[in-house]
Formats: sequence, structure tokens, C-alpha cells
Amino acid sequence: MSAMGTLPASLGPVTELVGRELEAAMLRERLRDPLVRLVTVTGRAGVGKSRLALEVVREIGGEFGRVEVLDAGAPDTPSALTAVTAVTAVTGLAGPCSPSARGGEPGRFLLLLDGCDHEARAGAAAALEALAGDPRVVVLATAVEPLGVYGELLLPLAPLPVPGPVRGPAGGAAADPQELAEVASVALFVRRARAADPAFALTLENAGAVAEICTLLDGLPLAVELAARRLRLLPPHLLPVRLRDRTTVLSGGPANAPERHRSLAALAEWSCRGLDAPARALLGRLAVYEPGFGLSAAGLSAEPAVDTLMDRGLLVVVGEEQGELRLAVSEPVRSHAREVLAQAGEEDAARDAHAERYRTLVGSAQAGLGGTGQDHLLRELAAEGANVTAALRRLRERGDGEAAAALVLGCRLPWLAQGRLREGLEWCDESDGAGGAVLPEAVRARLADMSGVFALALGDPQEAVRRHRRALALGKGVGDRRQNALVSAHLGAALLAAGDPPGARAVLVTALSALESMGVTGGAAGAAASLAGVLRAEGDRRRAQELLDRAVEALRRTRDGRGLAGALRTEAALALDGDEPARADRALRESLRLYGEVGERSELPGLLEEFSLLLMRTAPAQRPRTVRLLAAADTLRAETGAAVADEWRSAAERARTDLGARLDWTDFAVAWAEGVRMTAPQAVAEALAAPAPARRPTTGPAPEDQSLTPRQVQVALLVSEGMTNRQIAARLDISEWTVVNHVRQVMRRLGCSSRVQVAGAVGRWT
Repeated sequence: MSAMGTLPASLGPVTELVGRELEAAMLRERLRDPLVRLVTVTGRAGVGKSRLALEVVREIGGEFGRVEVLDAGAPDTPSALTAVTAVTAVTGLAGPCSPSARGGEPGRFLLLLDGCDHEARAGAAAALEALAGDPRVVVLATAVEPLGVYGELLLPLAPLPVPGPVRGPAGGAAADPQELAEVASVALFVRRARAADPAFALTLENAGAVAEICTLLDGLPLAVELAARRLRLLPPHLLPVRLRDRTTVLSGGPANAPERHRSLAALAEWSCRGLDAPARALLGRLAVYEPGFGLSAAGLSAEPAVDTLMDRGLLVVVGEEQGELRLAVSEPVRSHAREVLAQAGEEDAARDAHAERYRTLVGSAQAGLGGTGQDHLLRELAAEGANVTAALRRLRERGDGEAAAALVLGCRLPWLAQGRLREGLEWCDESDGAGGAVLPEAVRARLADMSGVFALALGDPQEAVRRHRRALALGKGVGDRRQNALVSAHLGAALLAAGDPPGARAVLVTALSALESMGVTGGAAGAAASLAGVLRAEGDRRRAQELLDRAVEALRRTRDGRGLAGALRTEAALALDGDEPARADRALRESLRLYGEVGERSELPGLLEEFSLLLMRTAPAQRPRTVRLLAAADTLRAETGAAVADEWRSAAERARTDLGARLDWTDFAVAWAEGVRMTAPQAVAEALAAPAPARRPTTGPAPEDQSLTPRQVQVALLVSEGMTNRQIAARLDISEWTVVNHVRQVMRRLGCSSRVQVAGAVGRWT
């Protein structure tokens, strides 16, 4: 574009705007408003300010008496002193308009003042002040930051939206191309990709890669367009690999574009031009942080340079957690700043400082994770998860095995709550002697114990038992009674899940006694809750309830929300065994609220399934909601990579079959699809919105209309298959005497006098 010229001569057709419909409509409305004198489109370099302004001016330019375009950033643009003269000459003004001139106004004049940044900023501001006296003149300016002129209206332009986390089986990169194409950044990528390769199409095979590309580039339009051009050289699945650590490799912009628009390296350098020394130093320090860090975590609370970087769009807000902004150094500036650090030999020091800050953050959180402040700390550590992982990688790179192991151990509860199970297990294994380092036996014992906890959460109790036993063997020579008792408590929970209640009881009784004698309140409460589960499995409900009451009281006292939620799930199971669905409902709802507060992911799917089975029984009219909850549970569990126990898989499959038979196929499919799309907080809210059960459940032919517990429904189904009590006990991993009691209750509640009648009643359920 020339420095100055009328619109028809200097502005030809431009490529269509993508994802800017709302901003374009707002800009058109403001420019048409007779009271508006100056509108400044602001935003990061490469966000598309000039393109939006030019397209809107092209659309509505005919509504003005005259239109002129001035590129304030062009080399031949007038200086700050002569810009006033140049602009006023274009408008035909010699200064502020006199009253007589206003009376003879020939028409409104629209001036597009593009690129009012850096050296051009002062001249642009002076020109606008000179034009302030004439109501005929409307100025549309583009700039990285506001010009600060009186009467200025701002239209901030953000990068295009990027896809959310791609959800697929086991956290895979499956994505629906149709849904993905509706995301503005992806739509822009696809259009520009087709310009480079007419055969390109968004498919199941490349959708995940395209989503990752747009996310890596922050949805910055110029960056997305340059990436799309690269498809001439690289297939979509290889492009993210090139961009993960260095987006500045992208280049190849149009030859007639400004230099800063021809490559991301040039764009980043231009964006940083004019920064003072404190701002440059801060930018370099923050470039090693992963996106999503908090001000306090990065030690930025009192940094005045933060405002400078935010005003320039170099530091951007990417979210909010518990009232604190989450920030990121925008791409490609982040990649550019890291390159500058590396060239100056300062990158290692910056990464070391980053690692030390997150070591301190995780270490200082340990005291509060078991009680008061747990919900706040777990959410903060979840928000800082990417930076904690980056700190771990740095500690590993520099060979600091003990520091890395200590950081891993500090992540036990946060990673469990976040559902980072496979990753946690791998870090435990890699930290134990990684790189030839020999860790102290006490540290190795704790890593082995932690790995067992993750193995159990992944649904492999046998592997968990093996790892906990190894932890005990390693801990024998250390002599840490407290740690060994905690490991024994974890071993007992794994043995129960592995189908060995007698073995679990023996271990847990000893562990509970030891932990109580040492005053380890939280550990003792966890052991008591596990032992209550053992006694329930053996049919001793009275003793189980007594132990559980003690555990719940202790967990409430210490304010261990996550531990309390787990104990309440056992409370609900005991209530259902005793035919108390209302009490079970209250326990499960409180558990759901607690899991919601701490951002729980690992145990939430199982809880949603338990609540769904209860809902089927107490609220038959809520079948669509039940389908949504089962679908959400299935999807959320897949994201953690956890397997489900055969018993629960069978119960969930039967529930889905029953719901599918009782709902119209379309209604079932729609409800299931809605559940699959739910986030964890949405699933919790959906469950809590369900009506509480009535005091007296209605009776009828369907299992959800009866007063059968989920366990009794399972027993009835197995009776209908002709299994004996002993066979049922073996299938469900419960005692034969417990089966006898369940069968008696089933027969009484169904009004049956024989097992044959039970089979007949079950046959009528579907």
C-alpha cells in the first residue's frame, strides 16, 4: 500500500475474512455513528487489524464523501512533525474547523490511518489531535496499543478461537472434522491450505494435527496462514513437530506484504522493538514458562514491566483460576525470546530459575494438601501442571536425580486428582535410578509406593500389590515406621481390589493400629475407610459402619475433602446394603460436591456411575440424565487411561442396555452424545441437578422402580442365569453368606418365593 491514496486506487480485493463477522459488524456500526470521531483497532502484531480495517473500509467507503488511506508505518510516511500537515492537506483543512465551515459541510471524510506503532505512534497521535476540531473527519486507526487520544474508541482484536482439548479414547487425538471445521482458526487454516494445495481436506486422519497446529500458534491469523502454506512441503502430522519448540521457523509470506508479515521471526522482532531494558529482561525470563502460569507462581506481583508487556500484547491472558489471571508469552514472541536467551548464553540459567520456583511451589503446598486449603492448592497445581512438568524435565536434564524424585513425590496427590495416572506411573519408574543416579533407599521406597497407588488407580490391583510389597521390602532397612504403616495401608486397599479380603484385613488391621498409635490422623482415617470396605465385603455391616463413622469424623476434622469423598462412597454402599437409598443419595451428592471442589478426575468416573445406578432406581423419569452421566463417566475414564473392574463394567453395560431398551433410540443417542461432550465440572453439575429420591421409592416391574440396591440387581441377574450361591459369590468376589442375604432380600422385595420366580421377574424387566 502506498503511503497515501484514495481507497479505490490503492485497495483491491482482499482475501475473505474468516471468523471476524462480529468484529466487522461492530466496526461498521461505529464508523456509521455520526457521533464517533476516532476508532482504534488494537491487538497483537499479526492478529489481522489491517485486514479487518481495510475490508470494512472497502465495504462502507461509498457512504462517505471521501476516503483516504495512510500507512503510518511505511518508510515514506511523514514524520511526527510533518504528519499533521500531510493529513490536514488531504482533508482540505488548515486547522480546527470554524463554525461557518461546519455549516457548509460537504460530506463526511473517512481516513484510515494504518500501522500507528513504534516510530509512527507520535506522528499519528499529533495528526489526530490536529483533526479533532472538524466533525466531518472520521478516523479509523490500527495499532498494537491505544493511541491515548481524547475521544478514542477501542475495538480490541483477539486471535481466533482455537480448538479445546481434543477428546478421544484413552486421551487419543480423535476429533470430529465437522465440529473442528467450525472453529475459526481451523476454518482459516483449511481455506489457506486449500489455496496452497487444492486437494487438501480436513479428515479424521489429520484433524488432530490441524487442531494442534492452531493451538500451538495461539490462533494468530498470520501464523495460521503461514503454517497452512507449509503444507506444500510437509504433511499435516509432521508440521506440529516442527512448531512445538520454535514457531519462528514459519516464513513465506507474500512478497508485497510488509517485511514483518513475511515471517514469524520478523513479526516477533518487530513486536519487541522499542521495549525498555526491564521489559526485555522480564520477557526473556517469562519465555521459559509454559502458557498458563500465574502472576504469583512466576513472582510477578510487583513487576511494573508486566503492564508494559500486556499493553503491547506480548504477555496475554489465557484464563483465570480462583480469581488469578493465567498468563502466557504470546507466540511467536515466546520462541523469539528463547532464541535470544540461547544466543546470549542465558537460557540455562532462566530454566534453572524456573525449575527452582516450581520446586518451591510444590514443596510449600505439601503441608496443606492433606487438609485445610486442599481444594485451593490442588486447583493451583493443576493450573500450573505444564510448568511443573517442565521443571521436572529440567531437573532431569541437568542430572539432579534427587531433586527430580522429590518433586515427583510432591506431585502424588495433584496428579491423582488431575487424572495424570499413566504419566505419574512413568515418572515414578523413571525417577528410580534414572540416568544411573542411585537414590537413597527411603526415596526409592516412597517412589515404589507411589507407583503402586497409580497402578491401582489405573485399574491394575495385582500390579499395585506387587509394587507396594516392593516398597515394604525397600523400607525395611530404613526403619521409618510411619512410612511403612502408610505403605501397608495402601497395600491393604490394593489387596481388597485384587479380591483378597482376608489378606487385606490382616494388613489393614496392623496398619491402622500403627498409624493411630503414632497419631497419623489422615493415614489412620484412610486405613479405617479401607478396612470398612473389607468388612462390608465380608458381610459385617455393623463393624464396617462403626469404622467408617470414625474415618468420616476424622476426615471432616482435618478437612481432607478428597479423602472424605472416598469414604462417603463407602458410606453410600453401606446405606444401599441396608435399603436406605435416601442416605446413599446424600452421601454420593456430598462426594460429588467435594470432588468438584478439588477438580477430581481419577475417581470421578466411578462415582458418576454409582450415582447413575442409584438414579435409575430412585428416579426412572431421569433416564436421559442417567444416560448423559454414564456417557460422561465413560469418556472421562478413557481420558485417564484407567481400566474398569469387571464387576462395574458388567453393571454399567447392563444399565446402558436397559436404558437403551426403555428410551427411544434417537433420545438415547442424543443423550449419550451430550454426555460425551461434558467436562468434569459439567458432569458434576448435571448429577447434582438430579432430583433427590422420595422417602418411599415407587414400586413396579422395573429394577429402577424397585427397592433393590445395585448389588441386589446384580445378584438377581445372576440368579436368573441359573448360578448357585457359591458361583455368584465367586463372580462378585463376596462371601457366600452375603449372597444368601442378598437373595433373601431380592425374593422378599420382588414378592417371589423361589429362585425360578426371581428369574421370571428378571425376564420381565426388559
